[in-house]
Amino acid sequence: MANTCFLLRVLVGVLLLLASSTPQTDAARILGILPSVGRSHYIIGAGLMKALLDAGHDVTIVSPYAMKDAPADRHRDILLPDLAASHDVSGPDLFQYKNAPNLMVLYLVYSEIGPLTSQALLEHPKMVQLMESGERFDAVIVESFASEVLYGLAEHFGGQLFVFSPFGASMWTSELVGTPYPYSYIPHTFLSYTNEMSFWQRFTNALVGHADKLYYRCVFLPQQEAMFRKYFPSAKLTFQQTLQSVRLAFVNQHFSLSYPHPYAPNMIEIGGIQIQPPKKLPADIQRYLDEAPHGVIYFSMGSMLKGRNFPEDKRAAFVNVFRGLREKVIWKYENDSLPDKPPNVLIKSWMPQSDILAHPNVKLFITHGGLLGTTEGLYHGVPMVGIPIYGDQELNLARAERAGYGVKLDYDTLSEETIAAAIRRVLSDAGYSERAQLISKRYRDQPLGPAKTAVYWVEYVLRHGGAPQLQSPAVRLSFVEYNLLDVYALMAVIALSVLIGMGAALKALLRRLGIVKRQTRHHSQGSKKNQ
Repeated sequence: MANTCFLLRVLVGVLLLLASSTPQTDAARILGILPSVGRSHYIIGAGLMKALLDAGHDVTIVSPYAMKDAPADRHRDILLPDLAASHDVSGPDLFQYKNAPNLMVLYLVYSEIGPLTSQALLEHPKMVQLMESGERFDAVIVESFASEVLYGLAEHFGGQLFVFSPFGASMWTSELVGTPYPYSYIPHTFLSYTNEMSFWQRFTNALVGHADKLYYRCVFLPQQEAMFRKYFPSAKLTFQQTLQSVRLAFVNQHFSLSYPHPYAPNMIEIGGIQIQPPKKLPADIQRYLDEAPHGVIYFSMGSMLKGRNFPEDKRAAFVNVFRGLREKVIWKYENDSLPDKPPNVLIKSWMPQSDILAHPNVKLFITHGGLLGTTEGLYHGVPMVGIPIYGDQELNLARAERAGYGVKLDYDTLSEETIAAAIRRVLSDAGYSERAQLISKRYRDQPLGPAKTAVYWVEYVLRHGGAPQLQSPAVRLSFVEYNLLDVYALMAVIALSVLIGMGAALKALLRRLGIVKRQTRHHSQGSKKNQ
């Protein structure tokens, strides 16, 4: 009996110790602003929102898309479906951007996609109604995608400001929290470089990076500031103060999947937060995967690019290659029918991608190289053949080739020969699969995982009144101060002054010793003799 009481006292003591060592956060009211029409962007943001829901918080989401299977008592969707009306299964054709210069695509993000999306959201009747409702939130989480004007919603609703980046540690997200972005080994998001660059690659990377930053600071942000004054006329914080009020930046990235990056303390990696334990597949897909003795190839060009928009010759090239394979193919194809479809190809307009990739019979993933898809492919250890079109897809697939888990194909030269050669290369060389599985093991080896990590840091900020101790002072420095240009200028002036002073002192010393004078006399006498 005494031993039993002693053990109970020890158990109670341990439980009390554990309870006291982990501060508890009351259920918070959280507003998620997920305005992008790109469903892949929404999926990442929704993964973050779901993690907070699972942790017991009350979540309101403003988005073109609805969250599925969410608890009705703690979740509310404010749906703006008309924002994405032109980006449904039928279009648009984004293959047109394949040959557009990277800076032109970036310009479209700055000048059209970001501002127009923000304007449509802020002027939408449902959003206006929410802003006029007087509701208050503890935290406001906004997608960081050329959407800086939307950061004003945090002060409007009285909450701490968080952002998440679907592109990983992009320049515009890094700027918000003072994360360094060294062009010597961090490639620009829209360039196809790795972290080991040649001289000319570093030159191009630095040139593109500085041009991007110059346009961002001198053109884009002033335009966003004008929108900020229009939509938040009663804001107490200035636009610049609002940018500096970002408490945490979540990035869709993980060092095991990309490259090591020097982060500020309040930039947190949550790459793969959308990945859930595999769910039961639809019966037809499950049967198709199970009954594939030679394996299955999964083919998807993502949520924005449409397989149906492939030019006829490129679509026919894929069809002819697939017809000659022993493997089965599951193709995310947005039409009810595929011309001349082979019997070993299954098409559907939408696929449970992560659940399919989790099936052991999937041997290869043919992808456009988006960060969402490549993360899911690596999580499940599936090697890839990639066809980059725009944005960060070139970067992601350059990383795949360098790391040895994928092969990149050029869209312009797609043919039966190039497609078949890439598929044969990856399927016949076990090294691609082994490398993908190795990276999968590295990625899965995390103390908390992305969902619990995100929840911890949101709650940490709320527990500690915004956690100003995390914020880098870099966000309050000007370009001149951050780059020490004023310091280097003063150093140059001092060095030049010292050199001038030393020169003058040396000349005075030589004159005092008579050397300069003697040389002058000899020079004068020589001139007279010559005359």
